[in-house]
Amino acid sequence: MIALKITNIKQFMGRFLGSEDFDAFLLEEASVSTYNTFLIDGHQNRAFYSAEEWDDETIRPYDFSTWKTIRPICFDLIKGTHTPTAFRFVLHLIPKYAESILKGGDTSVAPDQVKAFVLNIKYDGTDLTIVTGTAFHTFLMDKTPDALWDRAVRQFLTKRDIAYEDLTSIY
Repeated sequence: MIALKITNIKQFMGRFLGSEDFDAFLLEEASVSTYNTFLIDGHQNRAFYSAEEWDDETIRPYDFSTWKTIRPICFDLIKGTHTPTAFRFVLHLIPKYAESILKGGDTSVAPDQVKAFVLNIKYDGTDLTIVTGTAFHTFLMDKTPDALWDRAVRQFLTKRDIAYEDLTSIY
């Protein structure tokens, strides 16, 4: 787990809300505080779908909605003349990309053992931070996937020219 402070919030938000850069993620949950606080539960709503649609992986391949689908809604909530007072997003890397993260190191952990590679994005009215996390289906002694995910996130941000300060050494 690492904590990264984004040093250019406006640039980050342009990438986050205005581009496809984060479309490889699913949204677990979001909270956006502007004139109201808006909460989004990223779990797909079973009651919305027919039984056939719910079981059809081409229609509903994930338990969570894709960031690509939710991004325009969040953009509409945040855009305007006033800066939000706060927001928080919990994103999961789309599972099919777990294998490419794990290939980057010497680990015996299989992609199906990884429940989620997570990004927690939080803005408190002043600072925007990203905290990484990993979740597994069972307890694992091997912490290599954590380090691989942390490295991948740093590379992801650097490749997109998103400047950050590593706060991990402070904690």
